[in-house]
Amino acid sequence: MVKCKLQIAAVVVVLLASFATVLLAQTTAGDELNLGVQAYKQSRFEEAIQHWEKCVALAPDNTTAHLYLATAYVQQYIPGVDTPENNRMAEHAIDQYQHVLEGDSEGEARINSTKGIAYLYLQMKKFDDSKKYYRMALDLDPNDPEPYYSVAVIDWTETYVPRQEVRAKLRMKPDGSLAARDKNMCAEIKEKNAAKVQEGIDNFNKALQLRPDYDDAMAYMNLMYRERADIQCDDPAARDADLKAADDWVDKTMAVKKAKAKKAERSSEPIAADPQ
Repeated sequence: MVKCKLQIAAVVVVLLASFATVLLAQTTAGDELNLGVQAYKQSRFEEAIQHWEKCVALAPDNTTAHLYLATAYVQQYIPGVDTPENNRMAEHAIDQYQHVLEGDSEGEARINSTKGIAYLYLQMKKFDDSKKYYRMALDLDPNDPEPYYSVAVIDWTETYVPRQEVRAKLRMKPDGSLAARDKNMCAEIKEKNAAKVQEGIDNFNKALQLRPDYDDAMAYMNLMYRERADIQCDDPAARDADLKAADDWVDKTMAVKKAKAKKAERSSEPIAADPQ
């Protein structure tokens, strides 16, 4: 009987020790999370990363820590700089966002992680991957105009670059007609670009339906209509109509920007005190 009690006591001690170890780890994870927040607020990003790396090692299911760590990696990433070290920062951030997506997270955490991955792939010029995740973001929130806008920006980039390369080879002036210069080349570019041009216009329109004063989308609508104008290979009237639409979007963009500037100016004016 005494031996049995001693065995039970020993098991209890082991369980208590195990529980204490888990509790200590959880407490330490919380400490590391808070220390990381303090470092991040003071722009000590590398130190913040170290604390949050310890936090996720101690508490792998801590969604907040994974999101914070991803944010810190993004802060260290420099868009447009194609070096192994810089790309590693982006990949580290993507890994942390993926942890969130693979877990049980819902709502904003899931949406922000999806958009975070899409943004990084966009900056890394991995356009197909970026589109994939922006479309996933739209599945999560169809009323968000930003993924529509971003997919359309990719469409513009993927059509503008090859078209400009062709125009440069033909030594064309900025306002010259591609069809008039080389109709066969125009047809080739049209076959390559037409679907993406239309997708871009459709997505910019969706973004503007959701956010009517989206001036960045308006500015790109101007550019996208110029893309379409240059591949109206057999229809000069359609080319002229697209160029007119592009000019109209320039005017709309300027009007919205001016309205926003006036609104910001009014909101910054001091409020007169009531007379006593």
